[in-house]
Order: sequence, then structure tokens, then C-alpha cells
Amino acid sequence: MKVFVTGATGFVGLAVTSELLANGHQVLGLARSGQSEDKLTQLGAEALRGDLEAPETLRQGVLASEAVIHTGFIHDFSRFAEACDIDRAAIEALGATVQDTQKPLIVTGGVAFIDAAGSITIENDPALPPSATYPRASEAVAKALSDQGILTSVMRLPPSVHGMGDHGFVPMLIDIARQKGVSAYVGEGKNAWPAVHVHDAARAFRLALERGSSSEIYHSVAEQGIPFRQIAEAIAIGLSVPCVSLTADEAREHFGWFFGFACIDQPTSSEWTRAQLGWNPTGPNLLNDLMETDYF
Repeated sequence: MKVFVTGATGFVGLAVTSELLANGHQVLGLARSGQSEDKLTQLGAEALRGDLEAPETLRQGVLASEAVIHTGFIHDFSRFAEACDIDRAAIEALGATVQDTQKPLIVTGGVAFIDAAGSITIENDPALPPSATYPRASEAVAKALSDQGILTSVMRLPPSVHGMGDHGFVPMLIDIARQKGVSAYVGEGKNAWPAVHVHDAARAFRLALERGSSSEIYHSVAEQGIPFRQIAEAIAIGLSVPCVSLTADEAREHFGWFFGFACIDQPTSSEWTRAQLGWNPTGPNLLNDLMETDYF
């Protein structure tokens, strides 16, 4: 199957591209630069020059492929609302082109800020509607497409997708701890962060493409929930700095814009996803990966 992958040279997208190629698929990857084009061709993929703000290029990628995996996102939190608007428009453009073709579209979402009915988040729990506080609308747009009969599924990723090359939330925490000279958690630090190794996440995307049903929500979650205090303690060891508990007010000042993410408490199940896709994560857990990979 030929798969159009947005964000194909990003941290998750590159792992997805490699996983697809290793399992007999062809990949057409969206590339924003010559360097990205070279990286894709060296892997054995085909490159399509463009970006998420070019709807005609997105349309071209869809029409040249048999399926679409959207992993692209502008991870610039200084202009998060703008990045979310670009993401929304890109998903709408992909969906409009997929419509009436029966080509599957998999959109990347997140398990953070899901409106869980119980103590553990499951695949049926709905995402919170986009708002001024958290404007990301990936899943809301995917659901709107699905409601129109477009074959759109969502792969929810946890706050930590870890592994070599990670530039997500854990590296951000490490940078904050390095700048402040302490690694911190809020209160008792019992709030739980789910996690998955990037290679396991890539396998989940592939299996959703090969075995999944249309218009489903999947959880690429290997570890149901790691107490945030344990993550902070591992960072403290890696940086050789103290690990401290902060009050909410102290933590707001310490973490700045990252405060809301540092407070994520979202223990998450992937039991249904594992059963549906035959997905069994085998990668290292987050705390071991922190110590054994080049995070510090």
C-alpha cells in the first residue's frame, strides 16, 4: 500500500515511515526542505515537497496514495493557537480530498485532556472540545469528518512518546530543570503520565492501517500511568540536581506555560486497542529509556 505521511521526518512521523517501509509499504512523505527530502529518499521513501499550509500539495499527496497518516504538527508552543489552526485546516483539506475515495485517513491525537468517565481513560472517552485554553482541534475535526462518512480514525498518543531523537515534553522538562537548577513536581507528584516508546507507537499506526476498522479511536499507550514524581526524580538524577515538591503557585512560576502539562493526570488504558489490532508494545519503559538514551 502506498501511504501519504505528513510530518514524515518528524520524531513520530519518521518512525512511522520506517515502520511502513520495513513492512512492505511504500511511503510518500511530505517534506518541508531539501534536507527532509534527502532523509526520506535515503530511507527508500518518495518525497513530496510542501508543508501543512499548502492545501493543494496535501491534495496531491492524497490523490497519489492509497491511505493517509497525518502526524504533522508545528510544535511551537509560542504560537500554539496558530499551530492548531494550521492543523485544523490541514486535516480538513486531507478529509475533503479523501471524501468519496474510501481511502483511510489516520489523524494523530492525544490522550491528555480527555474527558474520562472513569478513573482510567479508555478509547470511548471523548476529547474535550477545543477552547481558548486548549485550542488543538485534531480530534474534533476527525470526528466531524467521520460523521460525514469519511474513513477517519484517530491514534491518540500519550504525553511522553520517548526514544532516541525525542524533542517532546520530557526534553522540555529537562530543559526547565536545567535552567532552574532543580527538577520539580507539584504537591505529592502522584499525577500520572502515560507513555509509549516511539517504535511501539509507529507499530500501532501501521497495525491500525492494516487491521483497523474505519472511524475508530486507538490508544498507543504502553504504560498506563507513571507518577510525575518518578519522572522528576529520574530527571534530577540525570542532571545531578535536587528534586523538589512545589505548591501549585510555586509550580506555576517554575514551569511557566508548561504548568498545565506538568499537572496532567491521565491514567490511560490501551486494552481495547491491543485486542483490536494485536498490538503488543515491547520497547523500554520511560524511566529506563531516560537513563539509557541520550536525554542528558
